Amino acid sequence: MGHNRPMMNRGRYRTPNPLISRTSTVLFDSVADLRAAVAGTAAGDRWSTTYGTHSTPTTTELEEILLAGEGGAGVALSPSGVAAITIAFIAAARAGDHVLVSDSSYGPTRDLCDDVLAGLGVDVEYYDPLIGTGIAALIRPTTSLIWMESPGTFTFEVQDVSAITAAAQAATAARREAGIDRAVVTAIDNTWASPGLLRPFELGCDISVVALTKYWGGHADLLAGATFANAALLPAVRRTADRLGMCTNGEDAFLIIRGARTVDMRIRASGVAALDMAHRLAGHPRVGRVLHPALPSDPGHKLWARDFRGSSGLFAFELLAHDGARASIADVEGFTDRLAALGHFGLGYSWGGFESLVMPGRGAGIRRSVQPWTGGELIRLHAGLEPVDELWADLEAALAG
Repeated sequence: MGHNRPMMNRGRYRTPNPLISRTSTVLFDSVADLRAAVAGTAAGDRWSTTYGTHSTPTTTELEEILLAGEGGAGVALSPSGVAAITIAFIAAARAGDHVLVSDSSYGPTRDLCDDVLAGLGVDVEYYDPLIGTGIAALIRPTTSLIWMESPGTFTFEVQDVSAITAAAQAATAARREAGIDRAVVTAIDNTWASPGLLRPFELGCDISVVALTKYWGGHADLLAGATFANAALLPAVRRTADRLGMCTNGEDAFLIIRGARTVDMRIRASGVAALDMAHRLAGHPRVGRVLHPALPSDPGHKLWARDFRGSSGLFAFELLAHDGARASIADVEGFTDRLAALGHFGLGYSWGGFESLVMPGRGAGIRRSVQPWTGGELIRLHAGLEPVDELWADLEAALAG
């Protein structure tokens, strides 16, 4: 994907990786140089900077690597995935606007919409993630943003991204014919499939958001986010990030650069292990439905096969009681505790690192507004880089308990 090219420092001291820039104040030789930097920063030149929040040599190198992996015309860095989501919403929506948000979105995204955007006068409407072309009927004259997440959080619905972006583009074209110069922006949380497993800009998205905390960092030791945008939305995204004071520091930027050297191998290895476990779980008597879009039996498999280049290491399954009935909360908590105690699966939030993780559905919270979750109790797994047979041995033992 182009992001593993050697990053040689400029000058006589050449190394495979950039030096870490710990920078707040940037010094200039003259007022003319300062003015040139101000103009370059305003024009979006990533190598122009007037202060550490705008860019540093380390963060600029990181931006180039990220763009090669995700696509887009430019990217704004931020201190977490939620911060990157916030930039996208604030850049696209304002008071009086209507936004459409997938009902299967990440919990903190819903918190942002319900607690912050609603208080700022933005009308938030949740929609069925499987709506596809039907999204056109929900677009109003005041709709400014359609937010997607595919696969969806915890329940892994695959959205028809190209159908939704086509509907947004048609609505935008109709507005312009009527003399209204306001686009219906499409944005997606692409964390599950970044980098490279889904290319949102090739499917017509205007903005893609990625929690760099996950696979890009890959070692469970940093927090960062990225808001990618096409050329039309990039000025608004950068301006919003600047006004909100969003940035990341040199140490974390360096760690993401280091993670980027192996991210392709890690995400694919994690994906292979997860799919292996998903197949094995599908035949276990204590497992109901396995929610993994790469499985041919999954309702979203055809869309996944059409749009995705592979799968990452995160999926879920319905736990059953020993008699085949739906599992109780006590069953779920007992299974989770047993699995975590065996040693290969940690019990904790996040995912995308080298380590395998387990999270009960009630722990992460399955929240729906359009169609309440009617399935059984869920267990979410992230497959790390441990030997898959060792992971499966722990799963079998925990299921037998």
